[in-house]
Amino acid sequence: MTQSLPTIHAVAIGRNEGQRLIACLDSLKGRVERIVYVDSGSNDGSVAAAKDRGVDVVALNMDSPFTAARARNAGIAALAEGSPPDFVQFIDGDCVLDPAWLDVASAFLQENPGVVVVCGRRRERFPEKTVYNRMCDAEWGTPIGEASACGGDALMRWDALQAVDGYNPGLIAGEEPEMCLRMRRLGWKIWRLDAEMTLHDADMSRFGQFWKRASRAGHAAAEGQAMHGRGPEKHGVAATRRALLWGVAIPLLVLCLTFLTGPAALLLLLVYPLQVVRLALRDGNSRFAWEQAVLLTLGKFAESQGILTYYWRRWRGYQAQLIEYK
Repeated sequence: MTQSLPTIHAVAIGRNEGQRLIACLDSLKGRVERIVYVDSGSNDGSVAAAKDRGVDVVALNMDSPFTAARARNAGIAALAEGSPPDFVQFIDGDCVLDPAWLDVASAFLQENPGVVVVCGRRRERFPEKTVYNRMCDAEWGTPIGEASACGGDALMRWDALQAVDGYNPGLIAGEEPEMCLRMRRLGWKIWRLDAEMTLHDADMSRFGQFWKRASRAGHAAAEGQAMHGRGPEKHGVAATRRALLWGVAIPLLVLCLTFLTGPAALLLLLVYPLQVVRLALRDGNSRFAWEQAVLLTLGKFAESQGILTYYWRRWRGYQAQLIEYK
């Protein structure tokens, strides 16, 4: 008996992505049955451009902060108004879908009913432009096989999304790992395929962008730990501890010892260049390995900032604000 082809819809999200959004939507046309674009307050004509391409558009109102999780949930809600699909392809508006991805990913889901999320290789469009772009490209190269989480681009089963009520709209970052954790707790699996999936344009050219992105990662780790850190997965615990060790604990220790014992204690700060050397040698001793090692070490201070900001806002009862690096 021939297996019927699954229906696939897509949810794209974005804010002021300009030509990147147009390329994203064009890469989806003809490959999925329905496209929903969710816009988070763009002022660059993104909504009009999407409508011109016959895409269903959801423009989020400003009654609560914009987040990727809120946008994706709005896309899910829009799809639910029609005939629900079998699978949903989520994609960020600064990405272009690989032409062969959906065939590979949907076939894998059909053959593996216990898997509810599949992702592939996201690559940077211009890794040669800046070290920050190259770092993003390296970051996307996650291990093949069963995974704990996916990123923003992934193909998911509609029924699984409904079972967990989609993304947590209160998260400003880290929404995919948190949702995948809830799916795994129901006995389902997440899988990383050895296949090209999307082409991403980080467009990172300044150190300040790198800092904000790392700060957002720290915020996500802290919030994830607060929500699920006591569970068996220890969600967010290791990332939060590492960042606070390098970004807060060691500097405070050195400061205290300097006050108590004198300037000789400052020699302990040599642990930072030693960490740079360790990371660079671990990652191949190339020029990029050294550049990345320096930025990863500095990034722990940015991550710590994000962690402390999360806990400060939580203590004060403030609502979290979106941290954008573009």
